[in-house]
Amino acid sequence: MKKIITLFSLFLTLSIFCEAQEPCTTGRYASNVYPTVTVTSNIVYGQNLNYAGTNKILKLDFYEPTGDTATVRPLILWIHGGSFLGGLKTDADMVALSQAFAKKGYACASIDYRTGFFPIDSANSVKAVMRAVQDARAALRFFYKDRADGINTFKIDTNNIFIGGSSAGAITALHLTYLDRTCEINAYVPTANLTALGGLEGNSGNPCYSSKVNGVINLCGALASYGWLEAGSLPLCSMHGTIDGTVKYNRGIVNPGVPLMYLDGSRMLHEQAQAVGVQSNFYTFYGADHVPYLGGGASAVAYMDTTINFVRDYLIDRLACTNPILQAANAPAQAATLYPFTICTGNLPVDFCTGAGLSESFSKLNLKVYPNPSSNDMTIEWMSETEMTIELFDFSGRRLFSKKEFGKKYHLERNGLIGGIYLLKLTNMSGETTTQSIIFN
Repeated sequence: MKKIITLFSLFLTLSIFCEAQEPCTTGRYASNVYPTVTVTSNIVYGQNLNYAGTNKILKLDFYEPTGDTATVRPLILWIHGGSFLGGLKTDADMVALSQAFAKKGYACASIDYRTGFFPIDSANSVKAVMRAVQDARAALRFFYKDRADGINTFKIDTNNIFIGGSSAGAITALHLTYLDRTCEINAYVPTANLTALGGLEGNSGNPCYSSKVNGVINLCGALASYGWLEAGSLPLCSMHGTIDGTVKYNRGIVNPGVPLMYLDGSRMLHEQAQAVGVQSNFYTFYGADHVPYLGGGASAVAYMDTTINFVRDYLIDRLACTNPILQAANAPAQAATLYPFTICTGNLPVDFCTGAGLSESFSKLNLKVYPNPSSNDMTIEWMSETEMTIELFDFSGRRLFSKKEFGKKYHLERNGLIGGIYLLKLTNMSGETTTQSIIFN
């Protein structure tokens, strides 16, 4: 019996391996092997409060090859542009990219996220970037959760999830990928602001699932500091116009009509990637302004074709497929204007599930909250009988409730709280603390 089980396990492993490898030799991911695409619109992946304090339901559109029988396929999560002030998941470039790559056998998701900020200035634009990053992480966790919970509705290969975007969407994708150490975060956004926003991982849904990606696609985007890209960072794919007046090709102020903040454009990121030994697929749109592939006319169509081919080559390389290159990289324009930068040292990556410094106390308290989200009351449980201080805060950080309770369970009553996201904080007699976002529908 043991031999039979072993042989069966080997057969299953080989079957899975072949399923993952076969597309590399059949043209899938490299060419349009599916003529049509099925789109499922307005799938809810989370919710969170926007800059004005209003709850926003977060949705995505899911693109997949019509008639696809694969049980796992790579996912590209696309994030639209719009200067963090507007834009839609149905913007023309997001639809074109999602359709193009779904025809090659990928699954694609175009997400909406919280946009808008006021006053329109540098400090609030940084908050807008962080809200977008939080929502994108929630969308990634949504697909990991589907796979981990055994539902597998979307048939995603969670080892091959890619994130990309256009303009503000590319800025979001880059910050999600490379802003990952506490000293970087502290230099970019004040701790008080980040705490009020819900931390780097955020409270937009599907907590404590992974939000890892296997690559990033940067279309006319930029990063707050090129130094965040360091040895061992994920390879990136970038495309950018040399006369981009909105998000600079090199380094400059992002200006969608109002000057907002200095960012390091794609030219800077490519230079840094080469310096630290990170693969960087970089294509320059010579003489092109911002997002030249967006809009009508033959030139926009040609730019989009170039974009699809160049991104395609990057992705098949990340999937370890060997196919002819359709769009070779060209020589960068301009010299990169690098500036002195001190790399963070002695600083561990952030624990995205519980927040920096909370993972140990989280495991000790073993907090459970259910049902979450809830339309009525919730039950809170912890590991062992002790006196526990239970506190509830709203999105602004205002404490709504505080109580000391002895035991290992507490019934949290809604007591007329409006629907939205709240922060639950538990502290035991030893001073160990853990937090958990909760949602009342």
